[in-house]
Amino acid sequence: MDFGQSDRVRALEDQVREFMLAEVLPNEERYAREVAESGDPHHHPAVMEELKGRARSAGLWNLFLPDLEWGAGLTNLEYAPLCEWMGRSLIGPECFNCSAPDTGNMEVLAQYGTQAQQQEWLVPLLEGEIRSCFSMTEPDVASSDARNIRSRIVRDGDGYVVSGRKWWTTGAASPRCRVSIFMGVTDPDEAPYRRQSMILVPLDAPGVTIVRNLTVFGYVDVEGHCEMAFDDVRVPAGNLLQSEGDGFRIAQGRLGPGRIHHCMRAIGMAERALELMCGRVEERETFGKTLAEQGVIQNWIAQSRVEIEQARLLVLKAAWMMDTVGNKAAKAEIAMIKILAPTMALRVFDRAMQAFGGAGMSQDTPLATFFAHARTLRLVDGPDEVHLASLAKQELGRQRAGREGAGGTVR
Repeated sequence: MDFGQSDRVRALEDQVREFMLAEVLPNEERYAREVAESGDPHHHPAVMEELKGRARSAGLWNLFLPDLEWGAGLTNLEYAPLCEWMGRSLIGPECFNCSAPDTGNMEVLAQYGTQAQQQEWLVPLLEGEIRSCFSMTEPDVASSDARNIRSRIVRDGDGYVVSGRKWWTTGAASPRCRVSIFMGVTDPDEAPYRRQSMILVPLDAPGVTIVRNLTVFGYVDVEGHCEMAFDDVRVPAGNLLQSEGDGFRIAQGRLGPGRIHHCMRAIGMAERALELMCGRVEERETFGKTLAEQGVIQNWIAQSRVEIEQARLLVLKAAWMMDTVGNKAAKAEIAMIKILAPTMALRVFDRAMQAFGGAGMSQDTPLATFFAHARTLRLVDGPDEVHLASLAKQELGRQRAGREGAGGTVR
């Protein structure tokens, strides 16, 4: 394994780091203030457009897309350190047009979309002019098993009729969100993994309704996590992605890169939390010495560094494998990082909040919002338990094959 980076990537990392430190982090407070002063929790603040303009002018735009036609042409391994830096702020990724769920949706459109679909939806997404959402999870079924999905996509003449209830549709509350990639059943009699399809549904189509926004630990995300109703929504047949029955295949292609991006950003959040914790304990005194001199605090700091480095190395290995042998061959590593990175980040945040005391629970630091965000990652793109089950099956199969190759001997 070679995790070395080219001169180009090292230069990009320097640029992203400087932009985060000089532009993004100092504007977090202004971002929050502009949203609060608007009276609309889903308000798009002017400062974000200013930051996007400056990042684009600096050439720090669409860095996540490996396709040179549409993006920067970086591999997963090359993108990893850049994504980490973006993850240090919850507003960071959007500044570079690298925020979820748009990144996954743009990858889907670039890989699976027709030329017409790309012109209508991918180009404005790449320009940062609109946002998008991904409607897969449903409130009435256990959506961790995609075969349970009940929403329908039914052919009717020269179009399709889309019906169903979705929730945790991230981004849908934004007034700039214009389109959803909707997953539903086209043929319930097909084989289990050929029943579903994906289709592009404009959010201004008759029959699309945002029922409510869902909070996370009481937090209202600016882009929203919405419950949505799709009541006999008619869309053109040309909005179907690929062919009927390709929905599960497209979902698997979308979720691999999405999972590793979440993990990269989680490492960035953990790094910032550790920095904040170290700064705090150096300046606070209890019982005649600084917190940094307390053995338990030193233990927290050391454990956090060990855990961050473990997670980073496994993420880099997964990225390297995705680049060299493909997402399918790297599925065990992708599952491992999806389990490891969020839980690691949560441990680091918890220690940092404890070191900050009451301030760590408040809006005076990003720690509480980081914690709420990272906790969702244990469910996003498949809960831990699904990935653990998948890993166990892979490991049992590998061990079984090894025993059979050794004549059944257990050593």
